[in-house]
Amino acid sequence: MKLEVSVEKRLGDFTLAADFALEGRRIGVFGPSGSGKSTLMHMLAGLLRPDRGRIRLDGDILFDAEQKINLPPEQRRIGVVFQHAHLFPHMSVQRNLLYGYRRIPRQERKIDPALLIDVLNIAPLLGRGVNTLSGGERQRVALGRTVLSCPRLILMDEPLSGLDEGLKYQIIPYLKRVFAEFGIPLLFISHALNEMRLMTDQVLEFAGGRLCAQTTAHELALRRLGTSQVGYINLLEMHAPRAHDGLFIYTWGEQDIVLTAGGGEPTGMFELSSKDITLFKRHPEATSARNMLRCRVKGTFEAGNRVGVELDCNGQHLVSQVVGGAVRDLDLVPGSEIIAVIKASAFRRLY
Repeated sequence: MKLEVSVEKRLGDFTLAADFALEGRRIGVFGPSGSGKSTLMHMLAGLLRPDRGRIRLDGDILFDAEQKINLPPEQRRIGVVFQHAHLFPHMSVQRNLLYGYRRIPRQERKIDPALLIDVLNIAPLLGRGVNTLSGGERQRVALGRTVLSCPRLILMDEPLSGLDEGLKYQIIPYLKRVFAEFGIPLLFISHALNEMRLMTDQVLEFAGGRLCAQTTAHELALRRLGTSQVGYINLLEMHAPRAHDGLFIYTWGEQDIVLTAGGGEPTGMFELSSKDITLFKRHPEATSARNMLRCRVKGTFEAGNRVGVELDCNGQHLVSQVVGGAVRDLDLVPGSEIIAVIKASAFRRLY
């Protein structure tokens, strides 16, 4: 997908000005409430007319003020999933799913409904009324309905913000599976950094109605280490859990990680704060921590009164944090070897 945007919109005392061009399939729009994220989404979808500028998607003009072009939403073929699912309450789950699918020409029906239903794991819900669904189930059905309309781009506007923390991370694997399976480009709008990192590759960062950075989710997380109370959150995808001595051993890359909690699904996503990684110059003789990883320093960066340390642990990436004096004491320069020590209890499972 290639998206070119140069627009301006005034709403009362607020003005959004966005000027960018990007290519990719998983794009994030990040920023606090009131930064202009949803205003941008409404202009892309054709739900709000810009005051001036232009919007082009894959070379096609969706809006151009000078040429007086403003395609209506149905001609843009851009699907939208809102924070609230907006399902039709008088229809069953199955009828909601197929609503858009039945309204597009047969030659444009590129997605098999049965396959999508399987990917979203909603077959048991098909005969139910939508008012009987949980929040997470409603969002999965809303996504399925949008995907089956075969759009050229899907916009997701804070789709997880109305869900509690546990339910949010139950939904994310389904979202990732859908976009991987069907290859539809995604513009994912959120103010939650972890959601950005799990769902997107590139990120447009907005503040006060202005685009202030065009970056990656990883770089955005690194930059915010200095102001975050929890440090940098490492995201580790681990596999093949097996029980051992009251704990669980997972495979992470080519090495084992010991956790206090685990089991269940063969693959899990875990978070680990940079604050919970202690660095040693030499292998400690004895420690209660169960994980001692031999790593190599890739680089360091300043973040407020802390220093972030990027580590290569046998091909896997970690970020730790130390105070300034520790950089000198541990000789933390690119290429130096270090031991990263992590307690088994420091990991938190997301899904």
